[in-house]
Amino acid sequence: MPAHKNENDLMDMPPHAATRCVAAVVLCGALLLPTLPAARGADCPIVLQDVTQESGIQFRHSDGSRGEYHIVEYVSAGLALFDYDGDGWIDVYFLNGAPFGAEPDTPLPQDALYRNLGGWRFADVTQQAGLGDTQHGLGVTAADYNNDGYQDLYVNNCGPNVLYQNQGDGTFLDITARAGVENGQRVGACVCFLDADRDGLLDLFVSNYVKFSLDKHRHTTLRGISVYPSPLAYEPDTNTFYRNNGDGAFADATDSSGIGAHAGTGMGGVCGDYDGDGDTDIFVCNDMTPNFLFENDGSGVFTEVALFQGTAFDVTGRAQGSMGVDCGDYDNDGWLDFVQTCFQDEMPVLYRNSGHGYFDDVSRLTGVGAAAHRRVTWGVGLVDFDNDGYRDIFIATGHLEDNVALKDDTIQYETQNILLRNTGDGRFVDVSSRSGPGMLLKRCSRGAGFDDLDNDGDIDVVILNSRREPTILRNDSPRNHHWLQVRLIGTQASRDGVGARVKVTAGDLIQIDEVHSGRGYQGHSGMRLHFGLGRHDQIDRIDVDWIGGQSEAFYDVKVDQLVTLIEGTGQYPESR
Repeated sequence: MPAHKNENDLMDMPPHAATRCVAAVVLCGALLLPTLPAARGADCPIVLQDVTQESGIQFRHSDGSRGEYHIVEYVSAGLALFDYDGDGWIDVYFLNGAPFGAEPDTPLPQDALYRNLGGWRFADVTQQAGLGDTQHGLGVTAADYNNDGYQDLYVNNCGPNVLYQNQGDGTFLDITARAGVENGQRVGACVCFLDADRDGLLDLFVSNYVKFSLDKHRHTTLRGISVYPSPLAYEPDTNTFYRNNGDGAFADATDSSGIGAHAGTGMGGVCGDYDGDGDTDIFVCNDMTPNFLFENDGSGVFTEVALFQGTAFDVTGRAQGSMGVDCGDYDNDGWLDFVQTCFQDEMPVLYRNSGHGYFDDVSRLTGVGAAAHRRVTWGVGLVDFDNDGYRDIFIATGHLEDNVALKDDTIQYETQNILLRNTGDGRFVDVSSRSGPGMLLKRCSRGAGFDDLDNDGDIDVVILNSRREPTILRNDSPRNHHWLQVRLIGTQASRDGVGARVKVTAGDLIQIDEVHSGRGYQGHSGMRLHFGLGRHDQIDRIDVDWIGGQSEAFYDVKVDQLVTLIEGTGQYPESR
């Protein structure tokens, strides 16, 4: 991630760096930025309002920093949006970071759970819920791993990880040891639940960053100023894969699954069926080393294919300082695309799925890359904010070091986040400064989550900001478009429907999406699928392909509501 190089970094440059060179004609052509039309972006019908102060959220993030510049500080942290108590309102779980070498009696920052009370009010229920981990939190996800109807929580730390089992009464129980998913003294990153072998049980993918411990700290300077060391100063680590036994515990299947054959510097990740073959694959952002794309053979055995499929590098042949990733069908062609964030002086990458299993870097052609060129980008979401039927892109930004201006006075530590509006013709317009006062804030942002926090039919945003309070953005966009939200309940498939693909047909507008556990920058959100419908006021059908289950269609579904679809019924119960 850190693009700076000094004498220490250069010693650690990996051999694959030489592969970053590409033919000059390809590079020159790729760098030509098109002139984008402002037609549908000019009026900017997206309005995001900052409602942090009135929300009642008092959380303040700590990265554990004490001036020693440990590498794990700047990668903290993600957050999770999920309905932990099943009341229909999306709650928020914030990760926090702990200092290294603190005295035993020193009070430590805690993770925090805020319950959504409705009306844009949240209450801190961390202690009542039995949560509040005090380790250095990095990644988090949620899903109902034991199919009991309540979403559980897995936290990926620097140090032992934690699996919290939801007891169904508003409390959680730490069952890490019993489940066998502690993962040892490692530096965490993204984490995802997925049904890798289609048996109706959720398995667990845990990404790891670098092999770091306090005694391995590399003090690094640039022009006499202390900076965070590059990940290339450390040995990369392998990721971990746990297979669900079905008895509440997991078995370490890292080697037998093929995941353990590849070491990288994992950060963000997402699981999705990129090739449309009915099983779930895994995309992992690696920091300054080639990304991973683990292709599933349908039985939970994976082959790493990123180089061959076009997602290992950007269009210039460079392994980026890759941070976060989300997937979705931005051009409504029926295939999942990936959007990836990165370090400064690199362009966020939009990998367009060709439909033949291969991806093209279309960042420059679509206008996605230019807006963030001088900023460090982290959390990311492919989200339809104005319900026009096309997914926009939200990018959280902020630098690593609060002293960055001492090295370059053109770079800021706290920066404005980015909103790119999909013009509907496969291109994007930067509307960050025209999308309401919430987008004018400058923070040092990390994880970002996206869901409908007030159940009004549009998607809101929660952002974890490093070393300060979060940002809560209410979507106040004009209500001149229709929408649909879909919640799945599996019977043969996993209870949450994780991995299921949903296709919504409304006249000539056809959209797909999948249920994901874990996405963006080391976080989790969006298990209730959201479809903007534009002017379409009638839904012809909803098709659901369940992982490990069946395929079925649902008819007579009205617009402007959240519907719950139950596997095997072909019908849906009364929904709002």
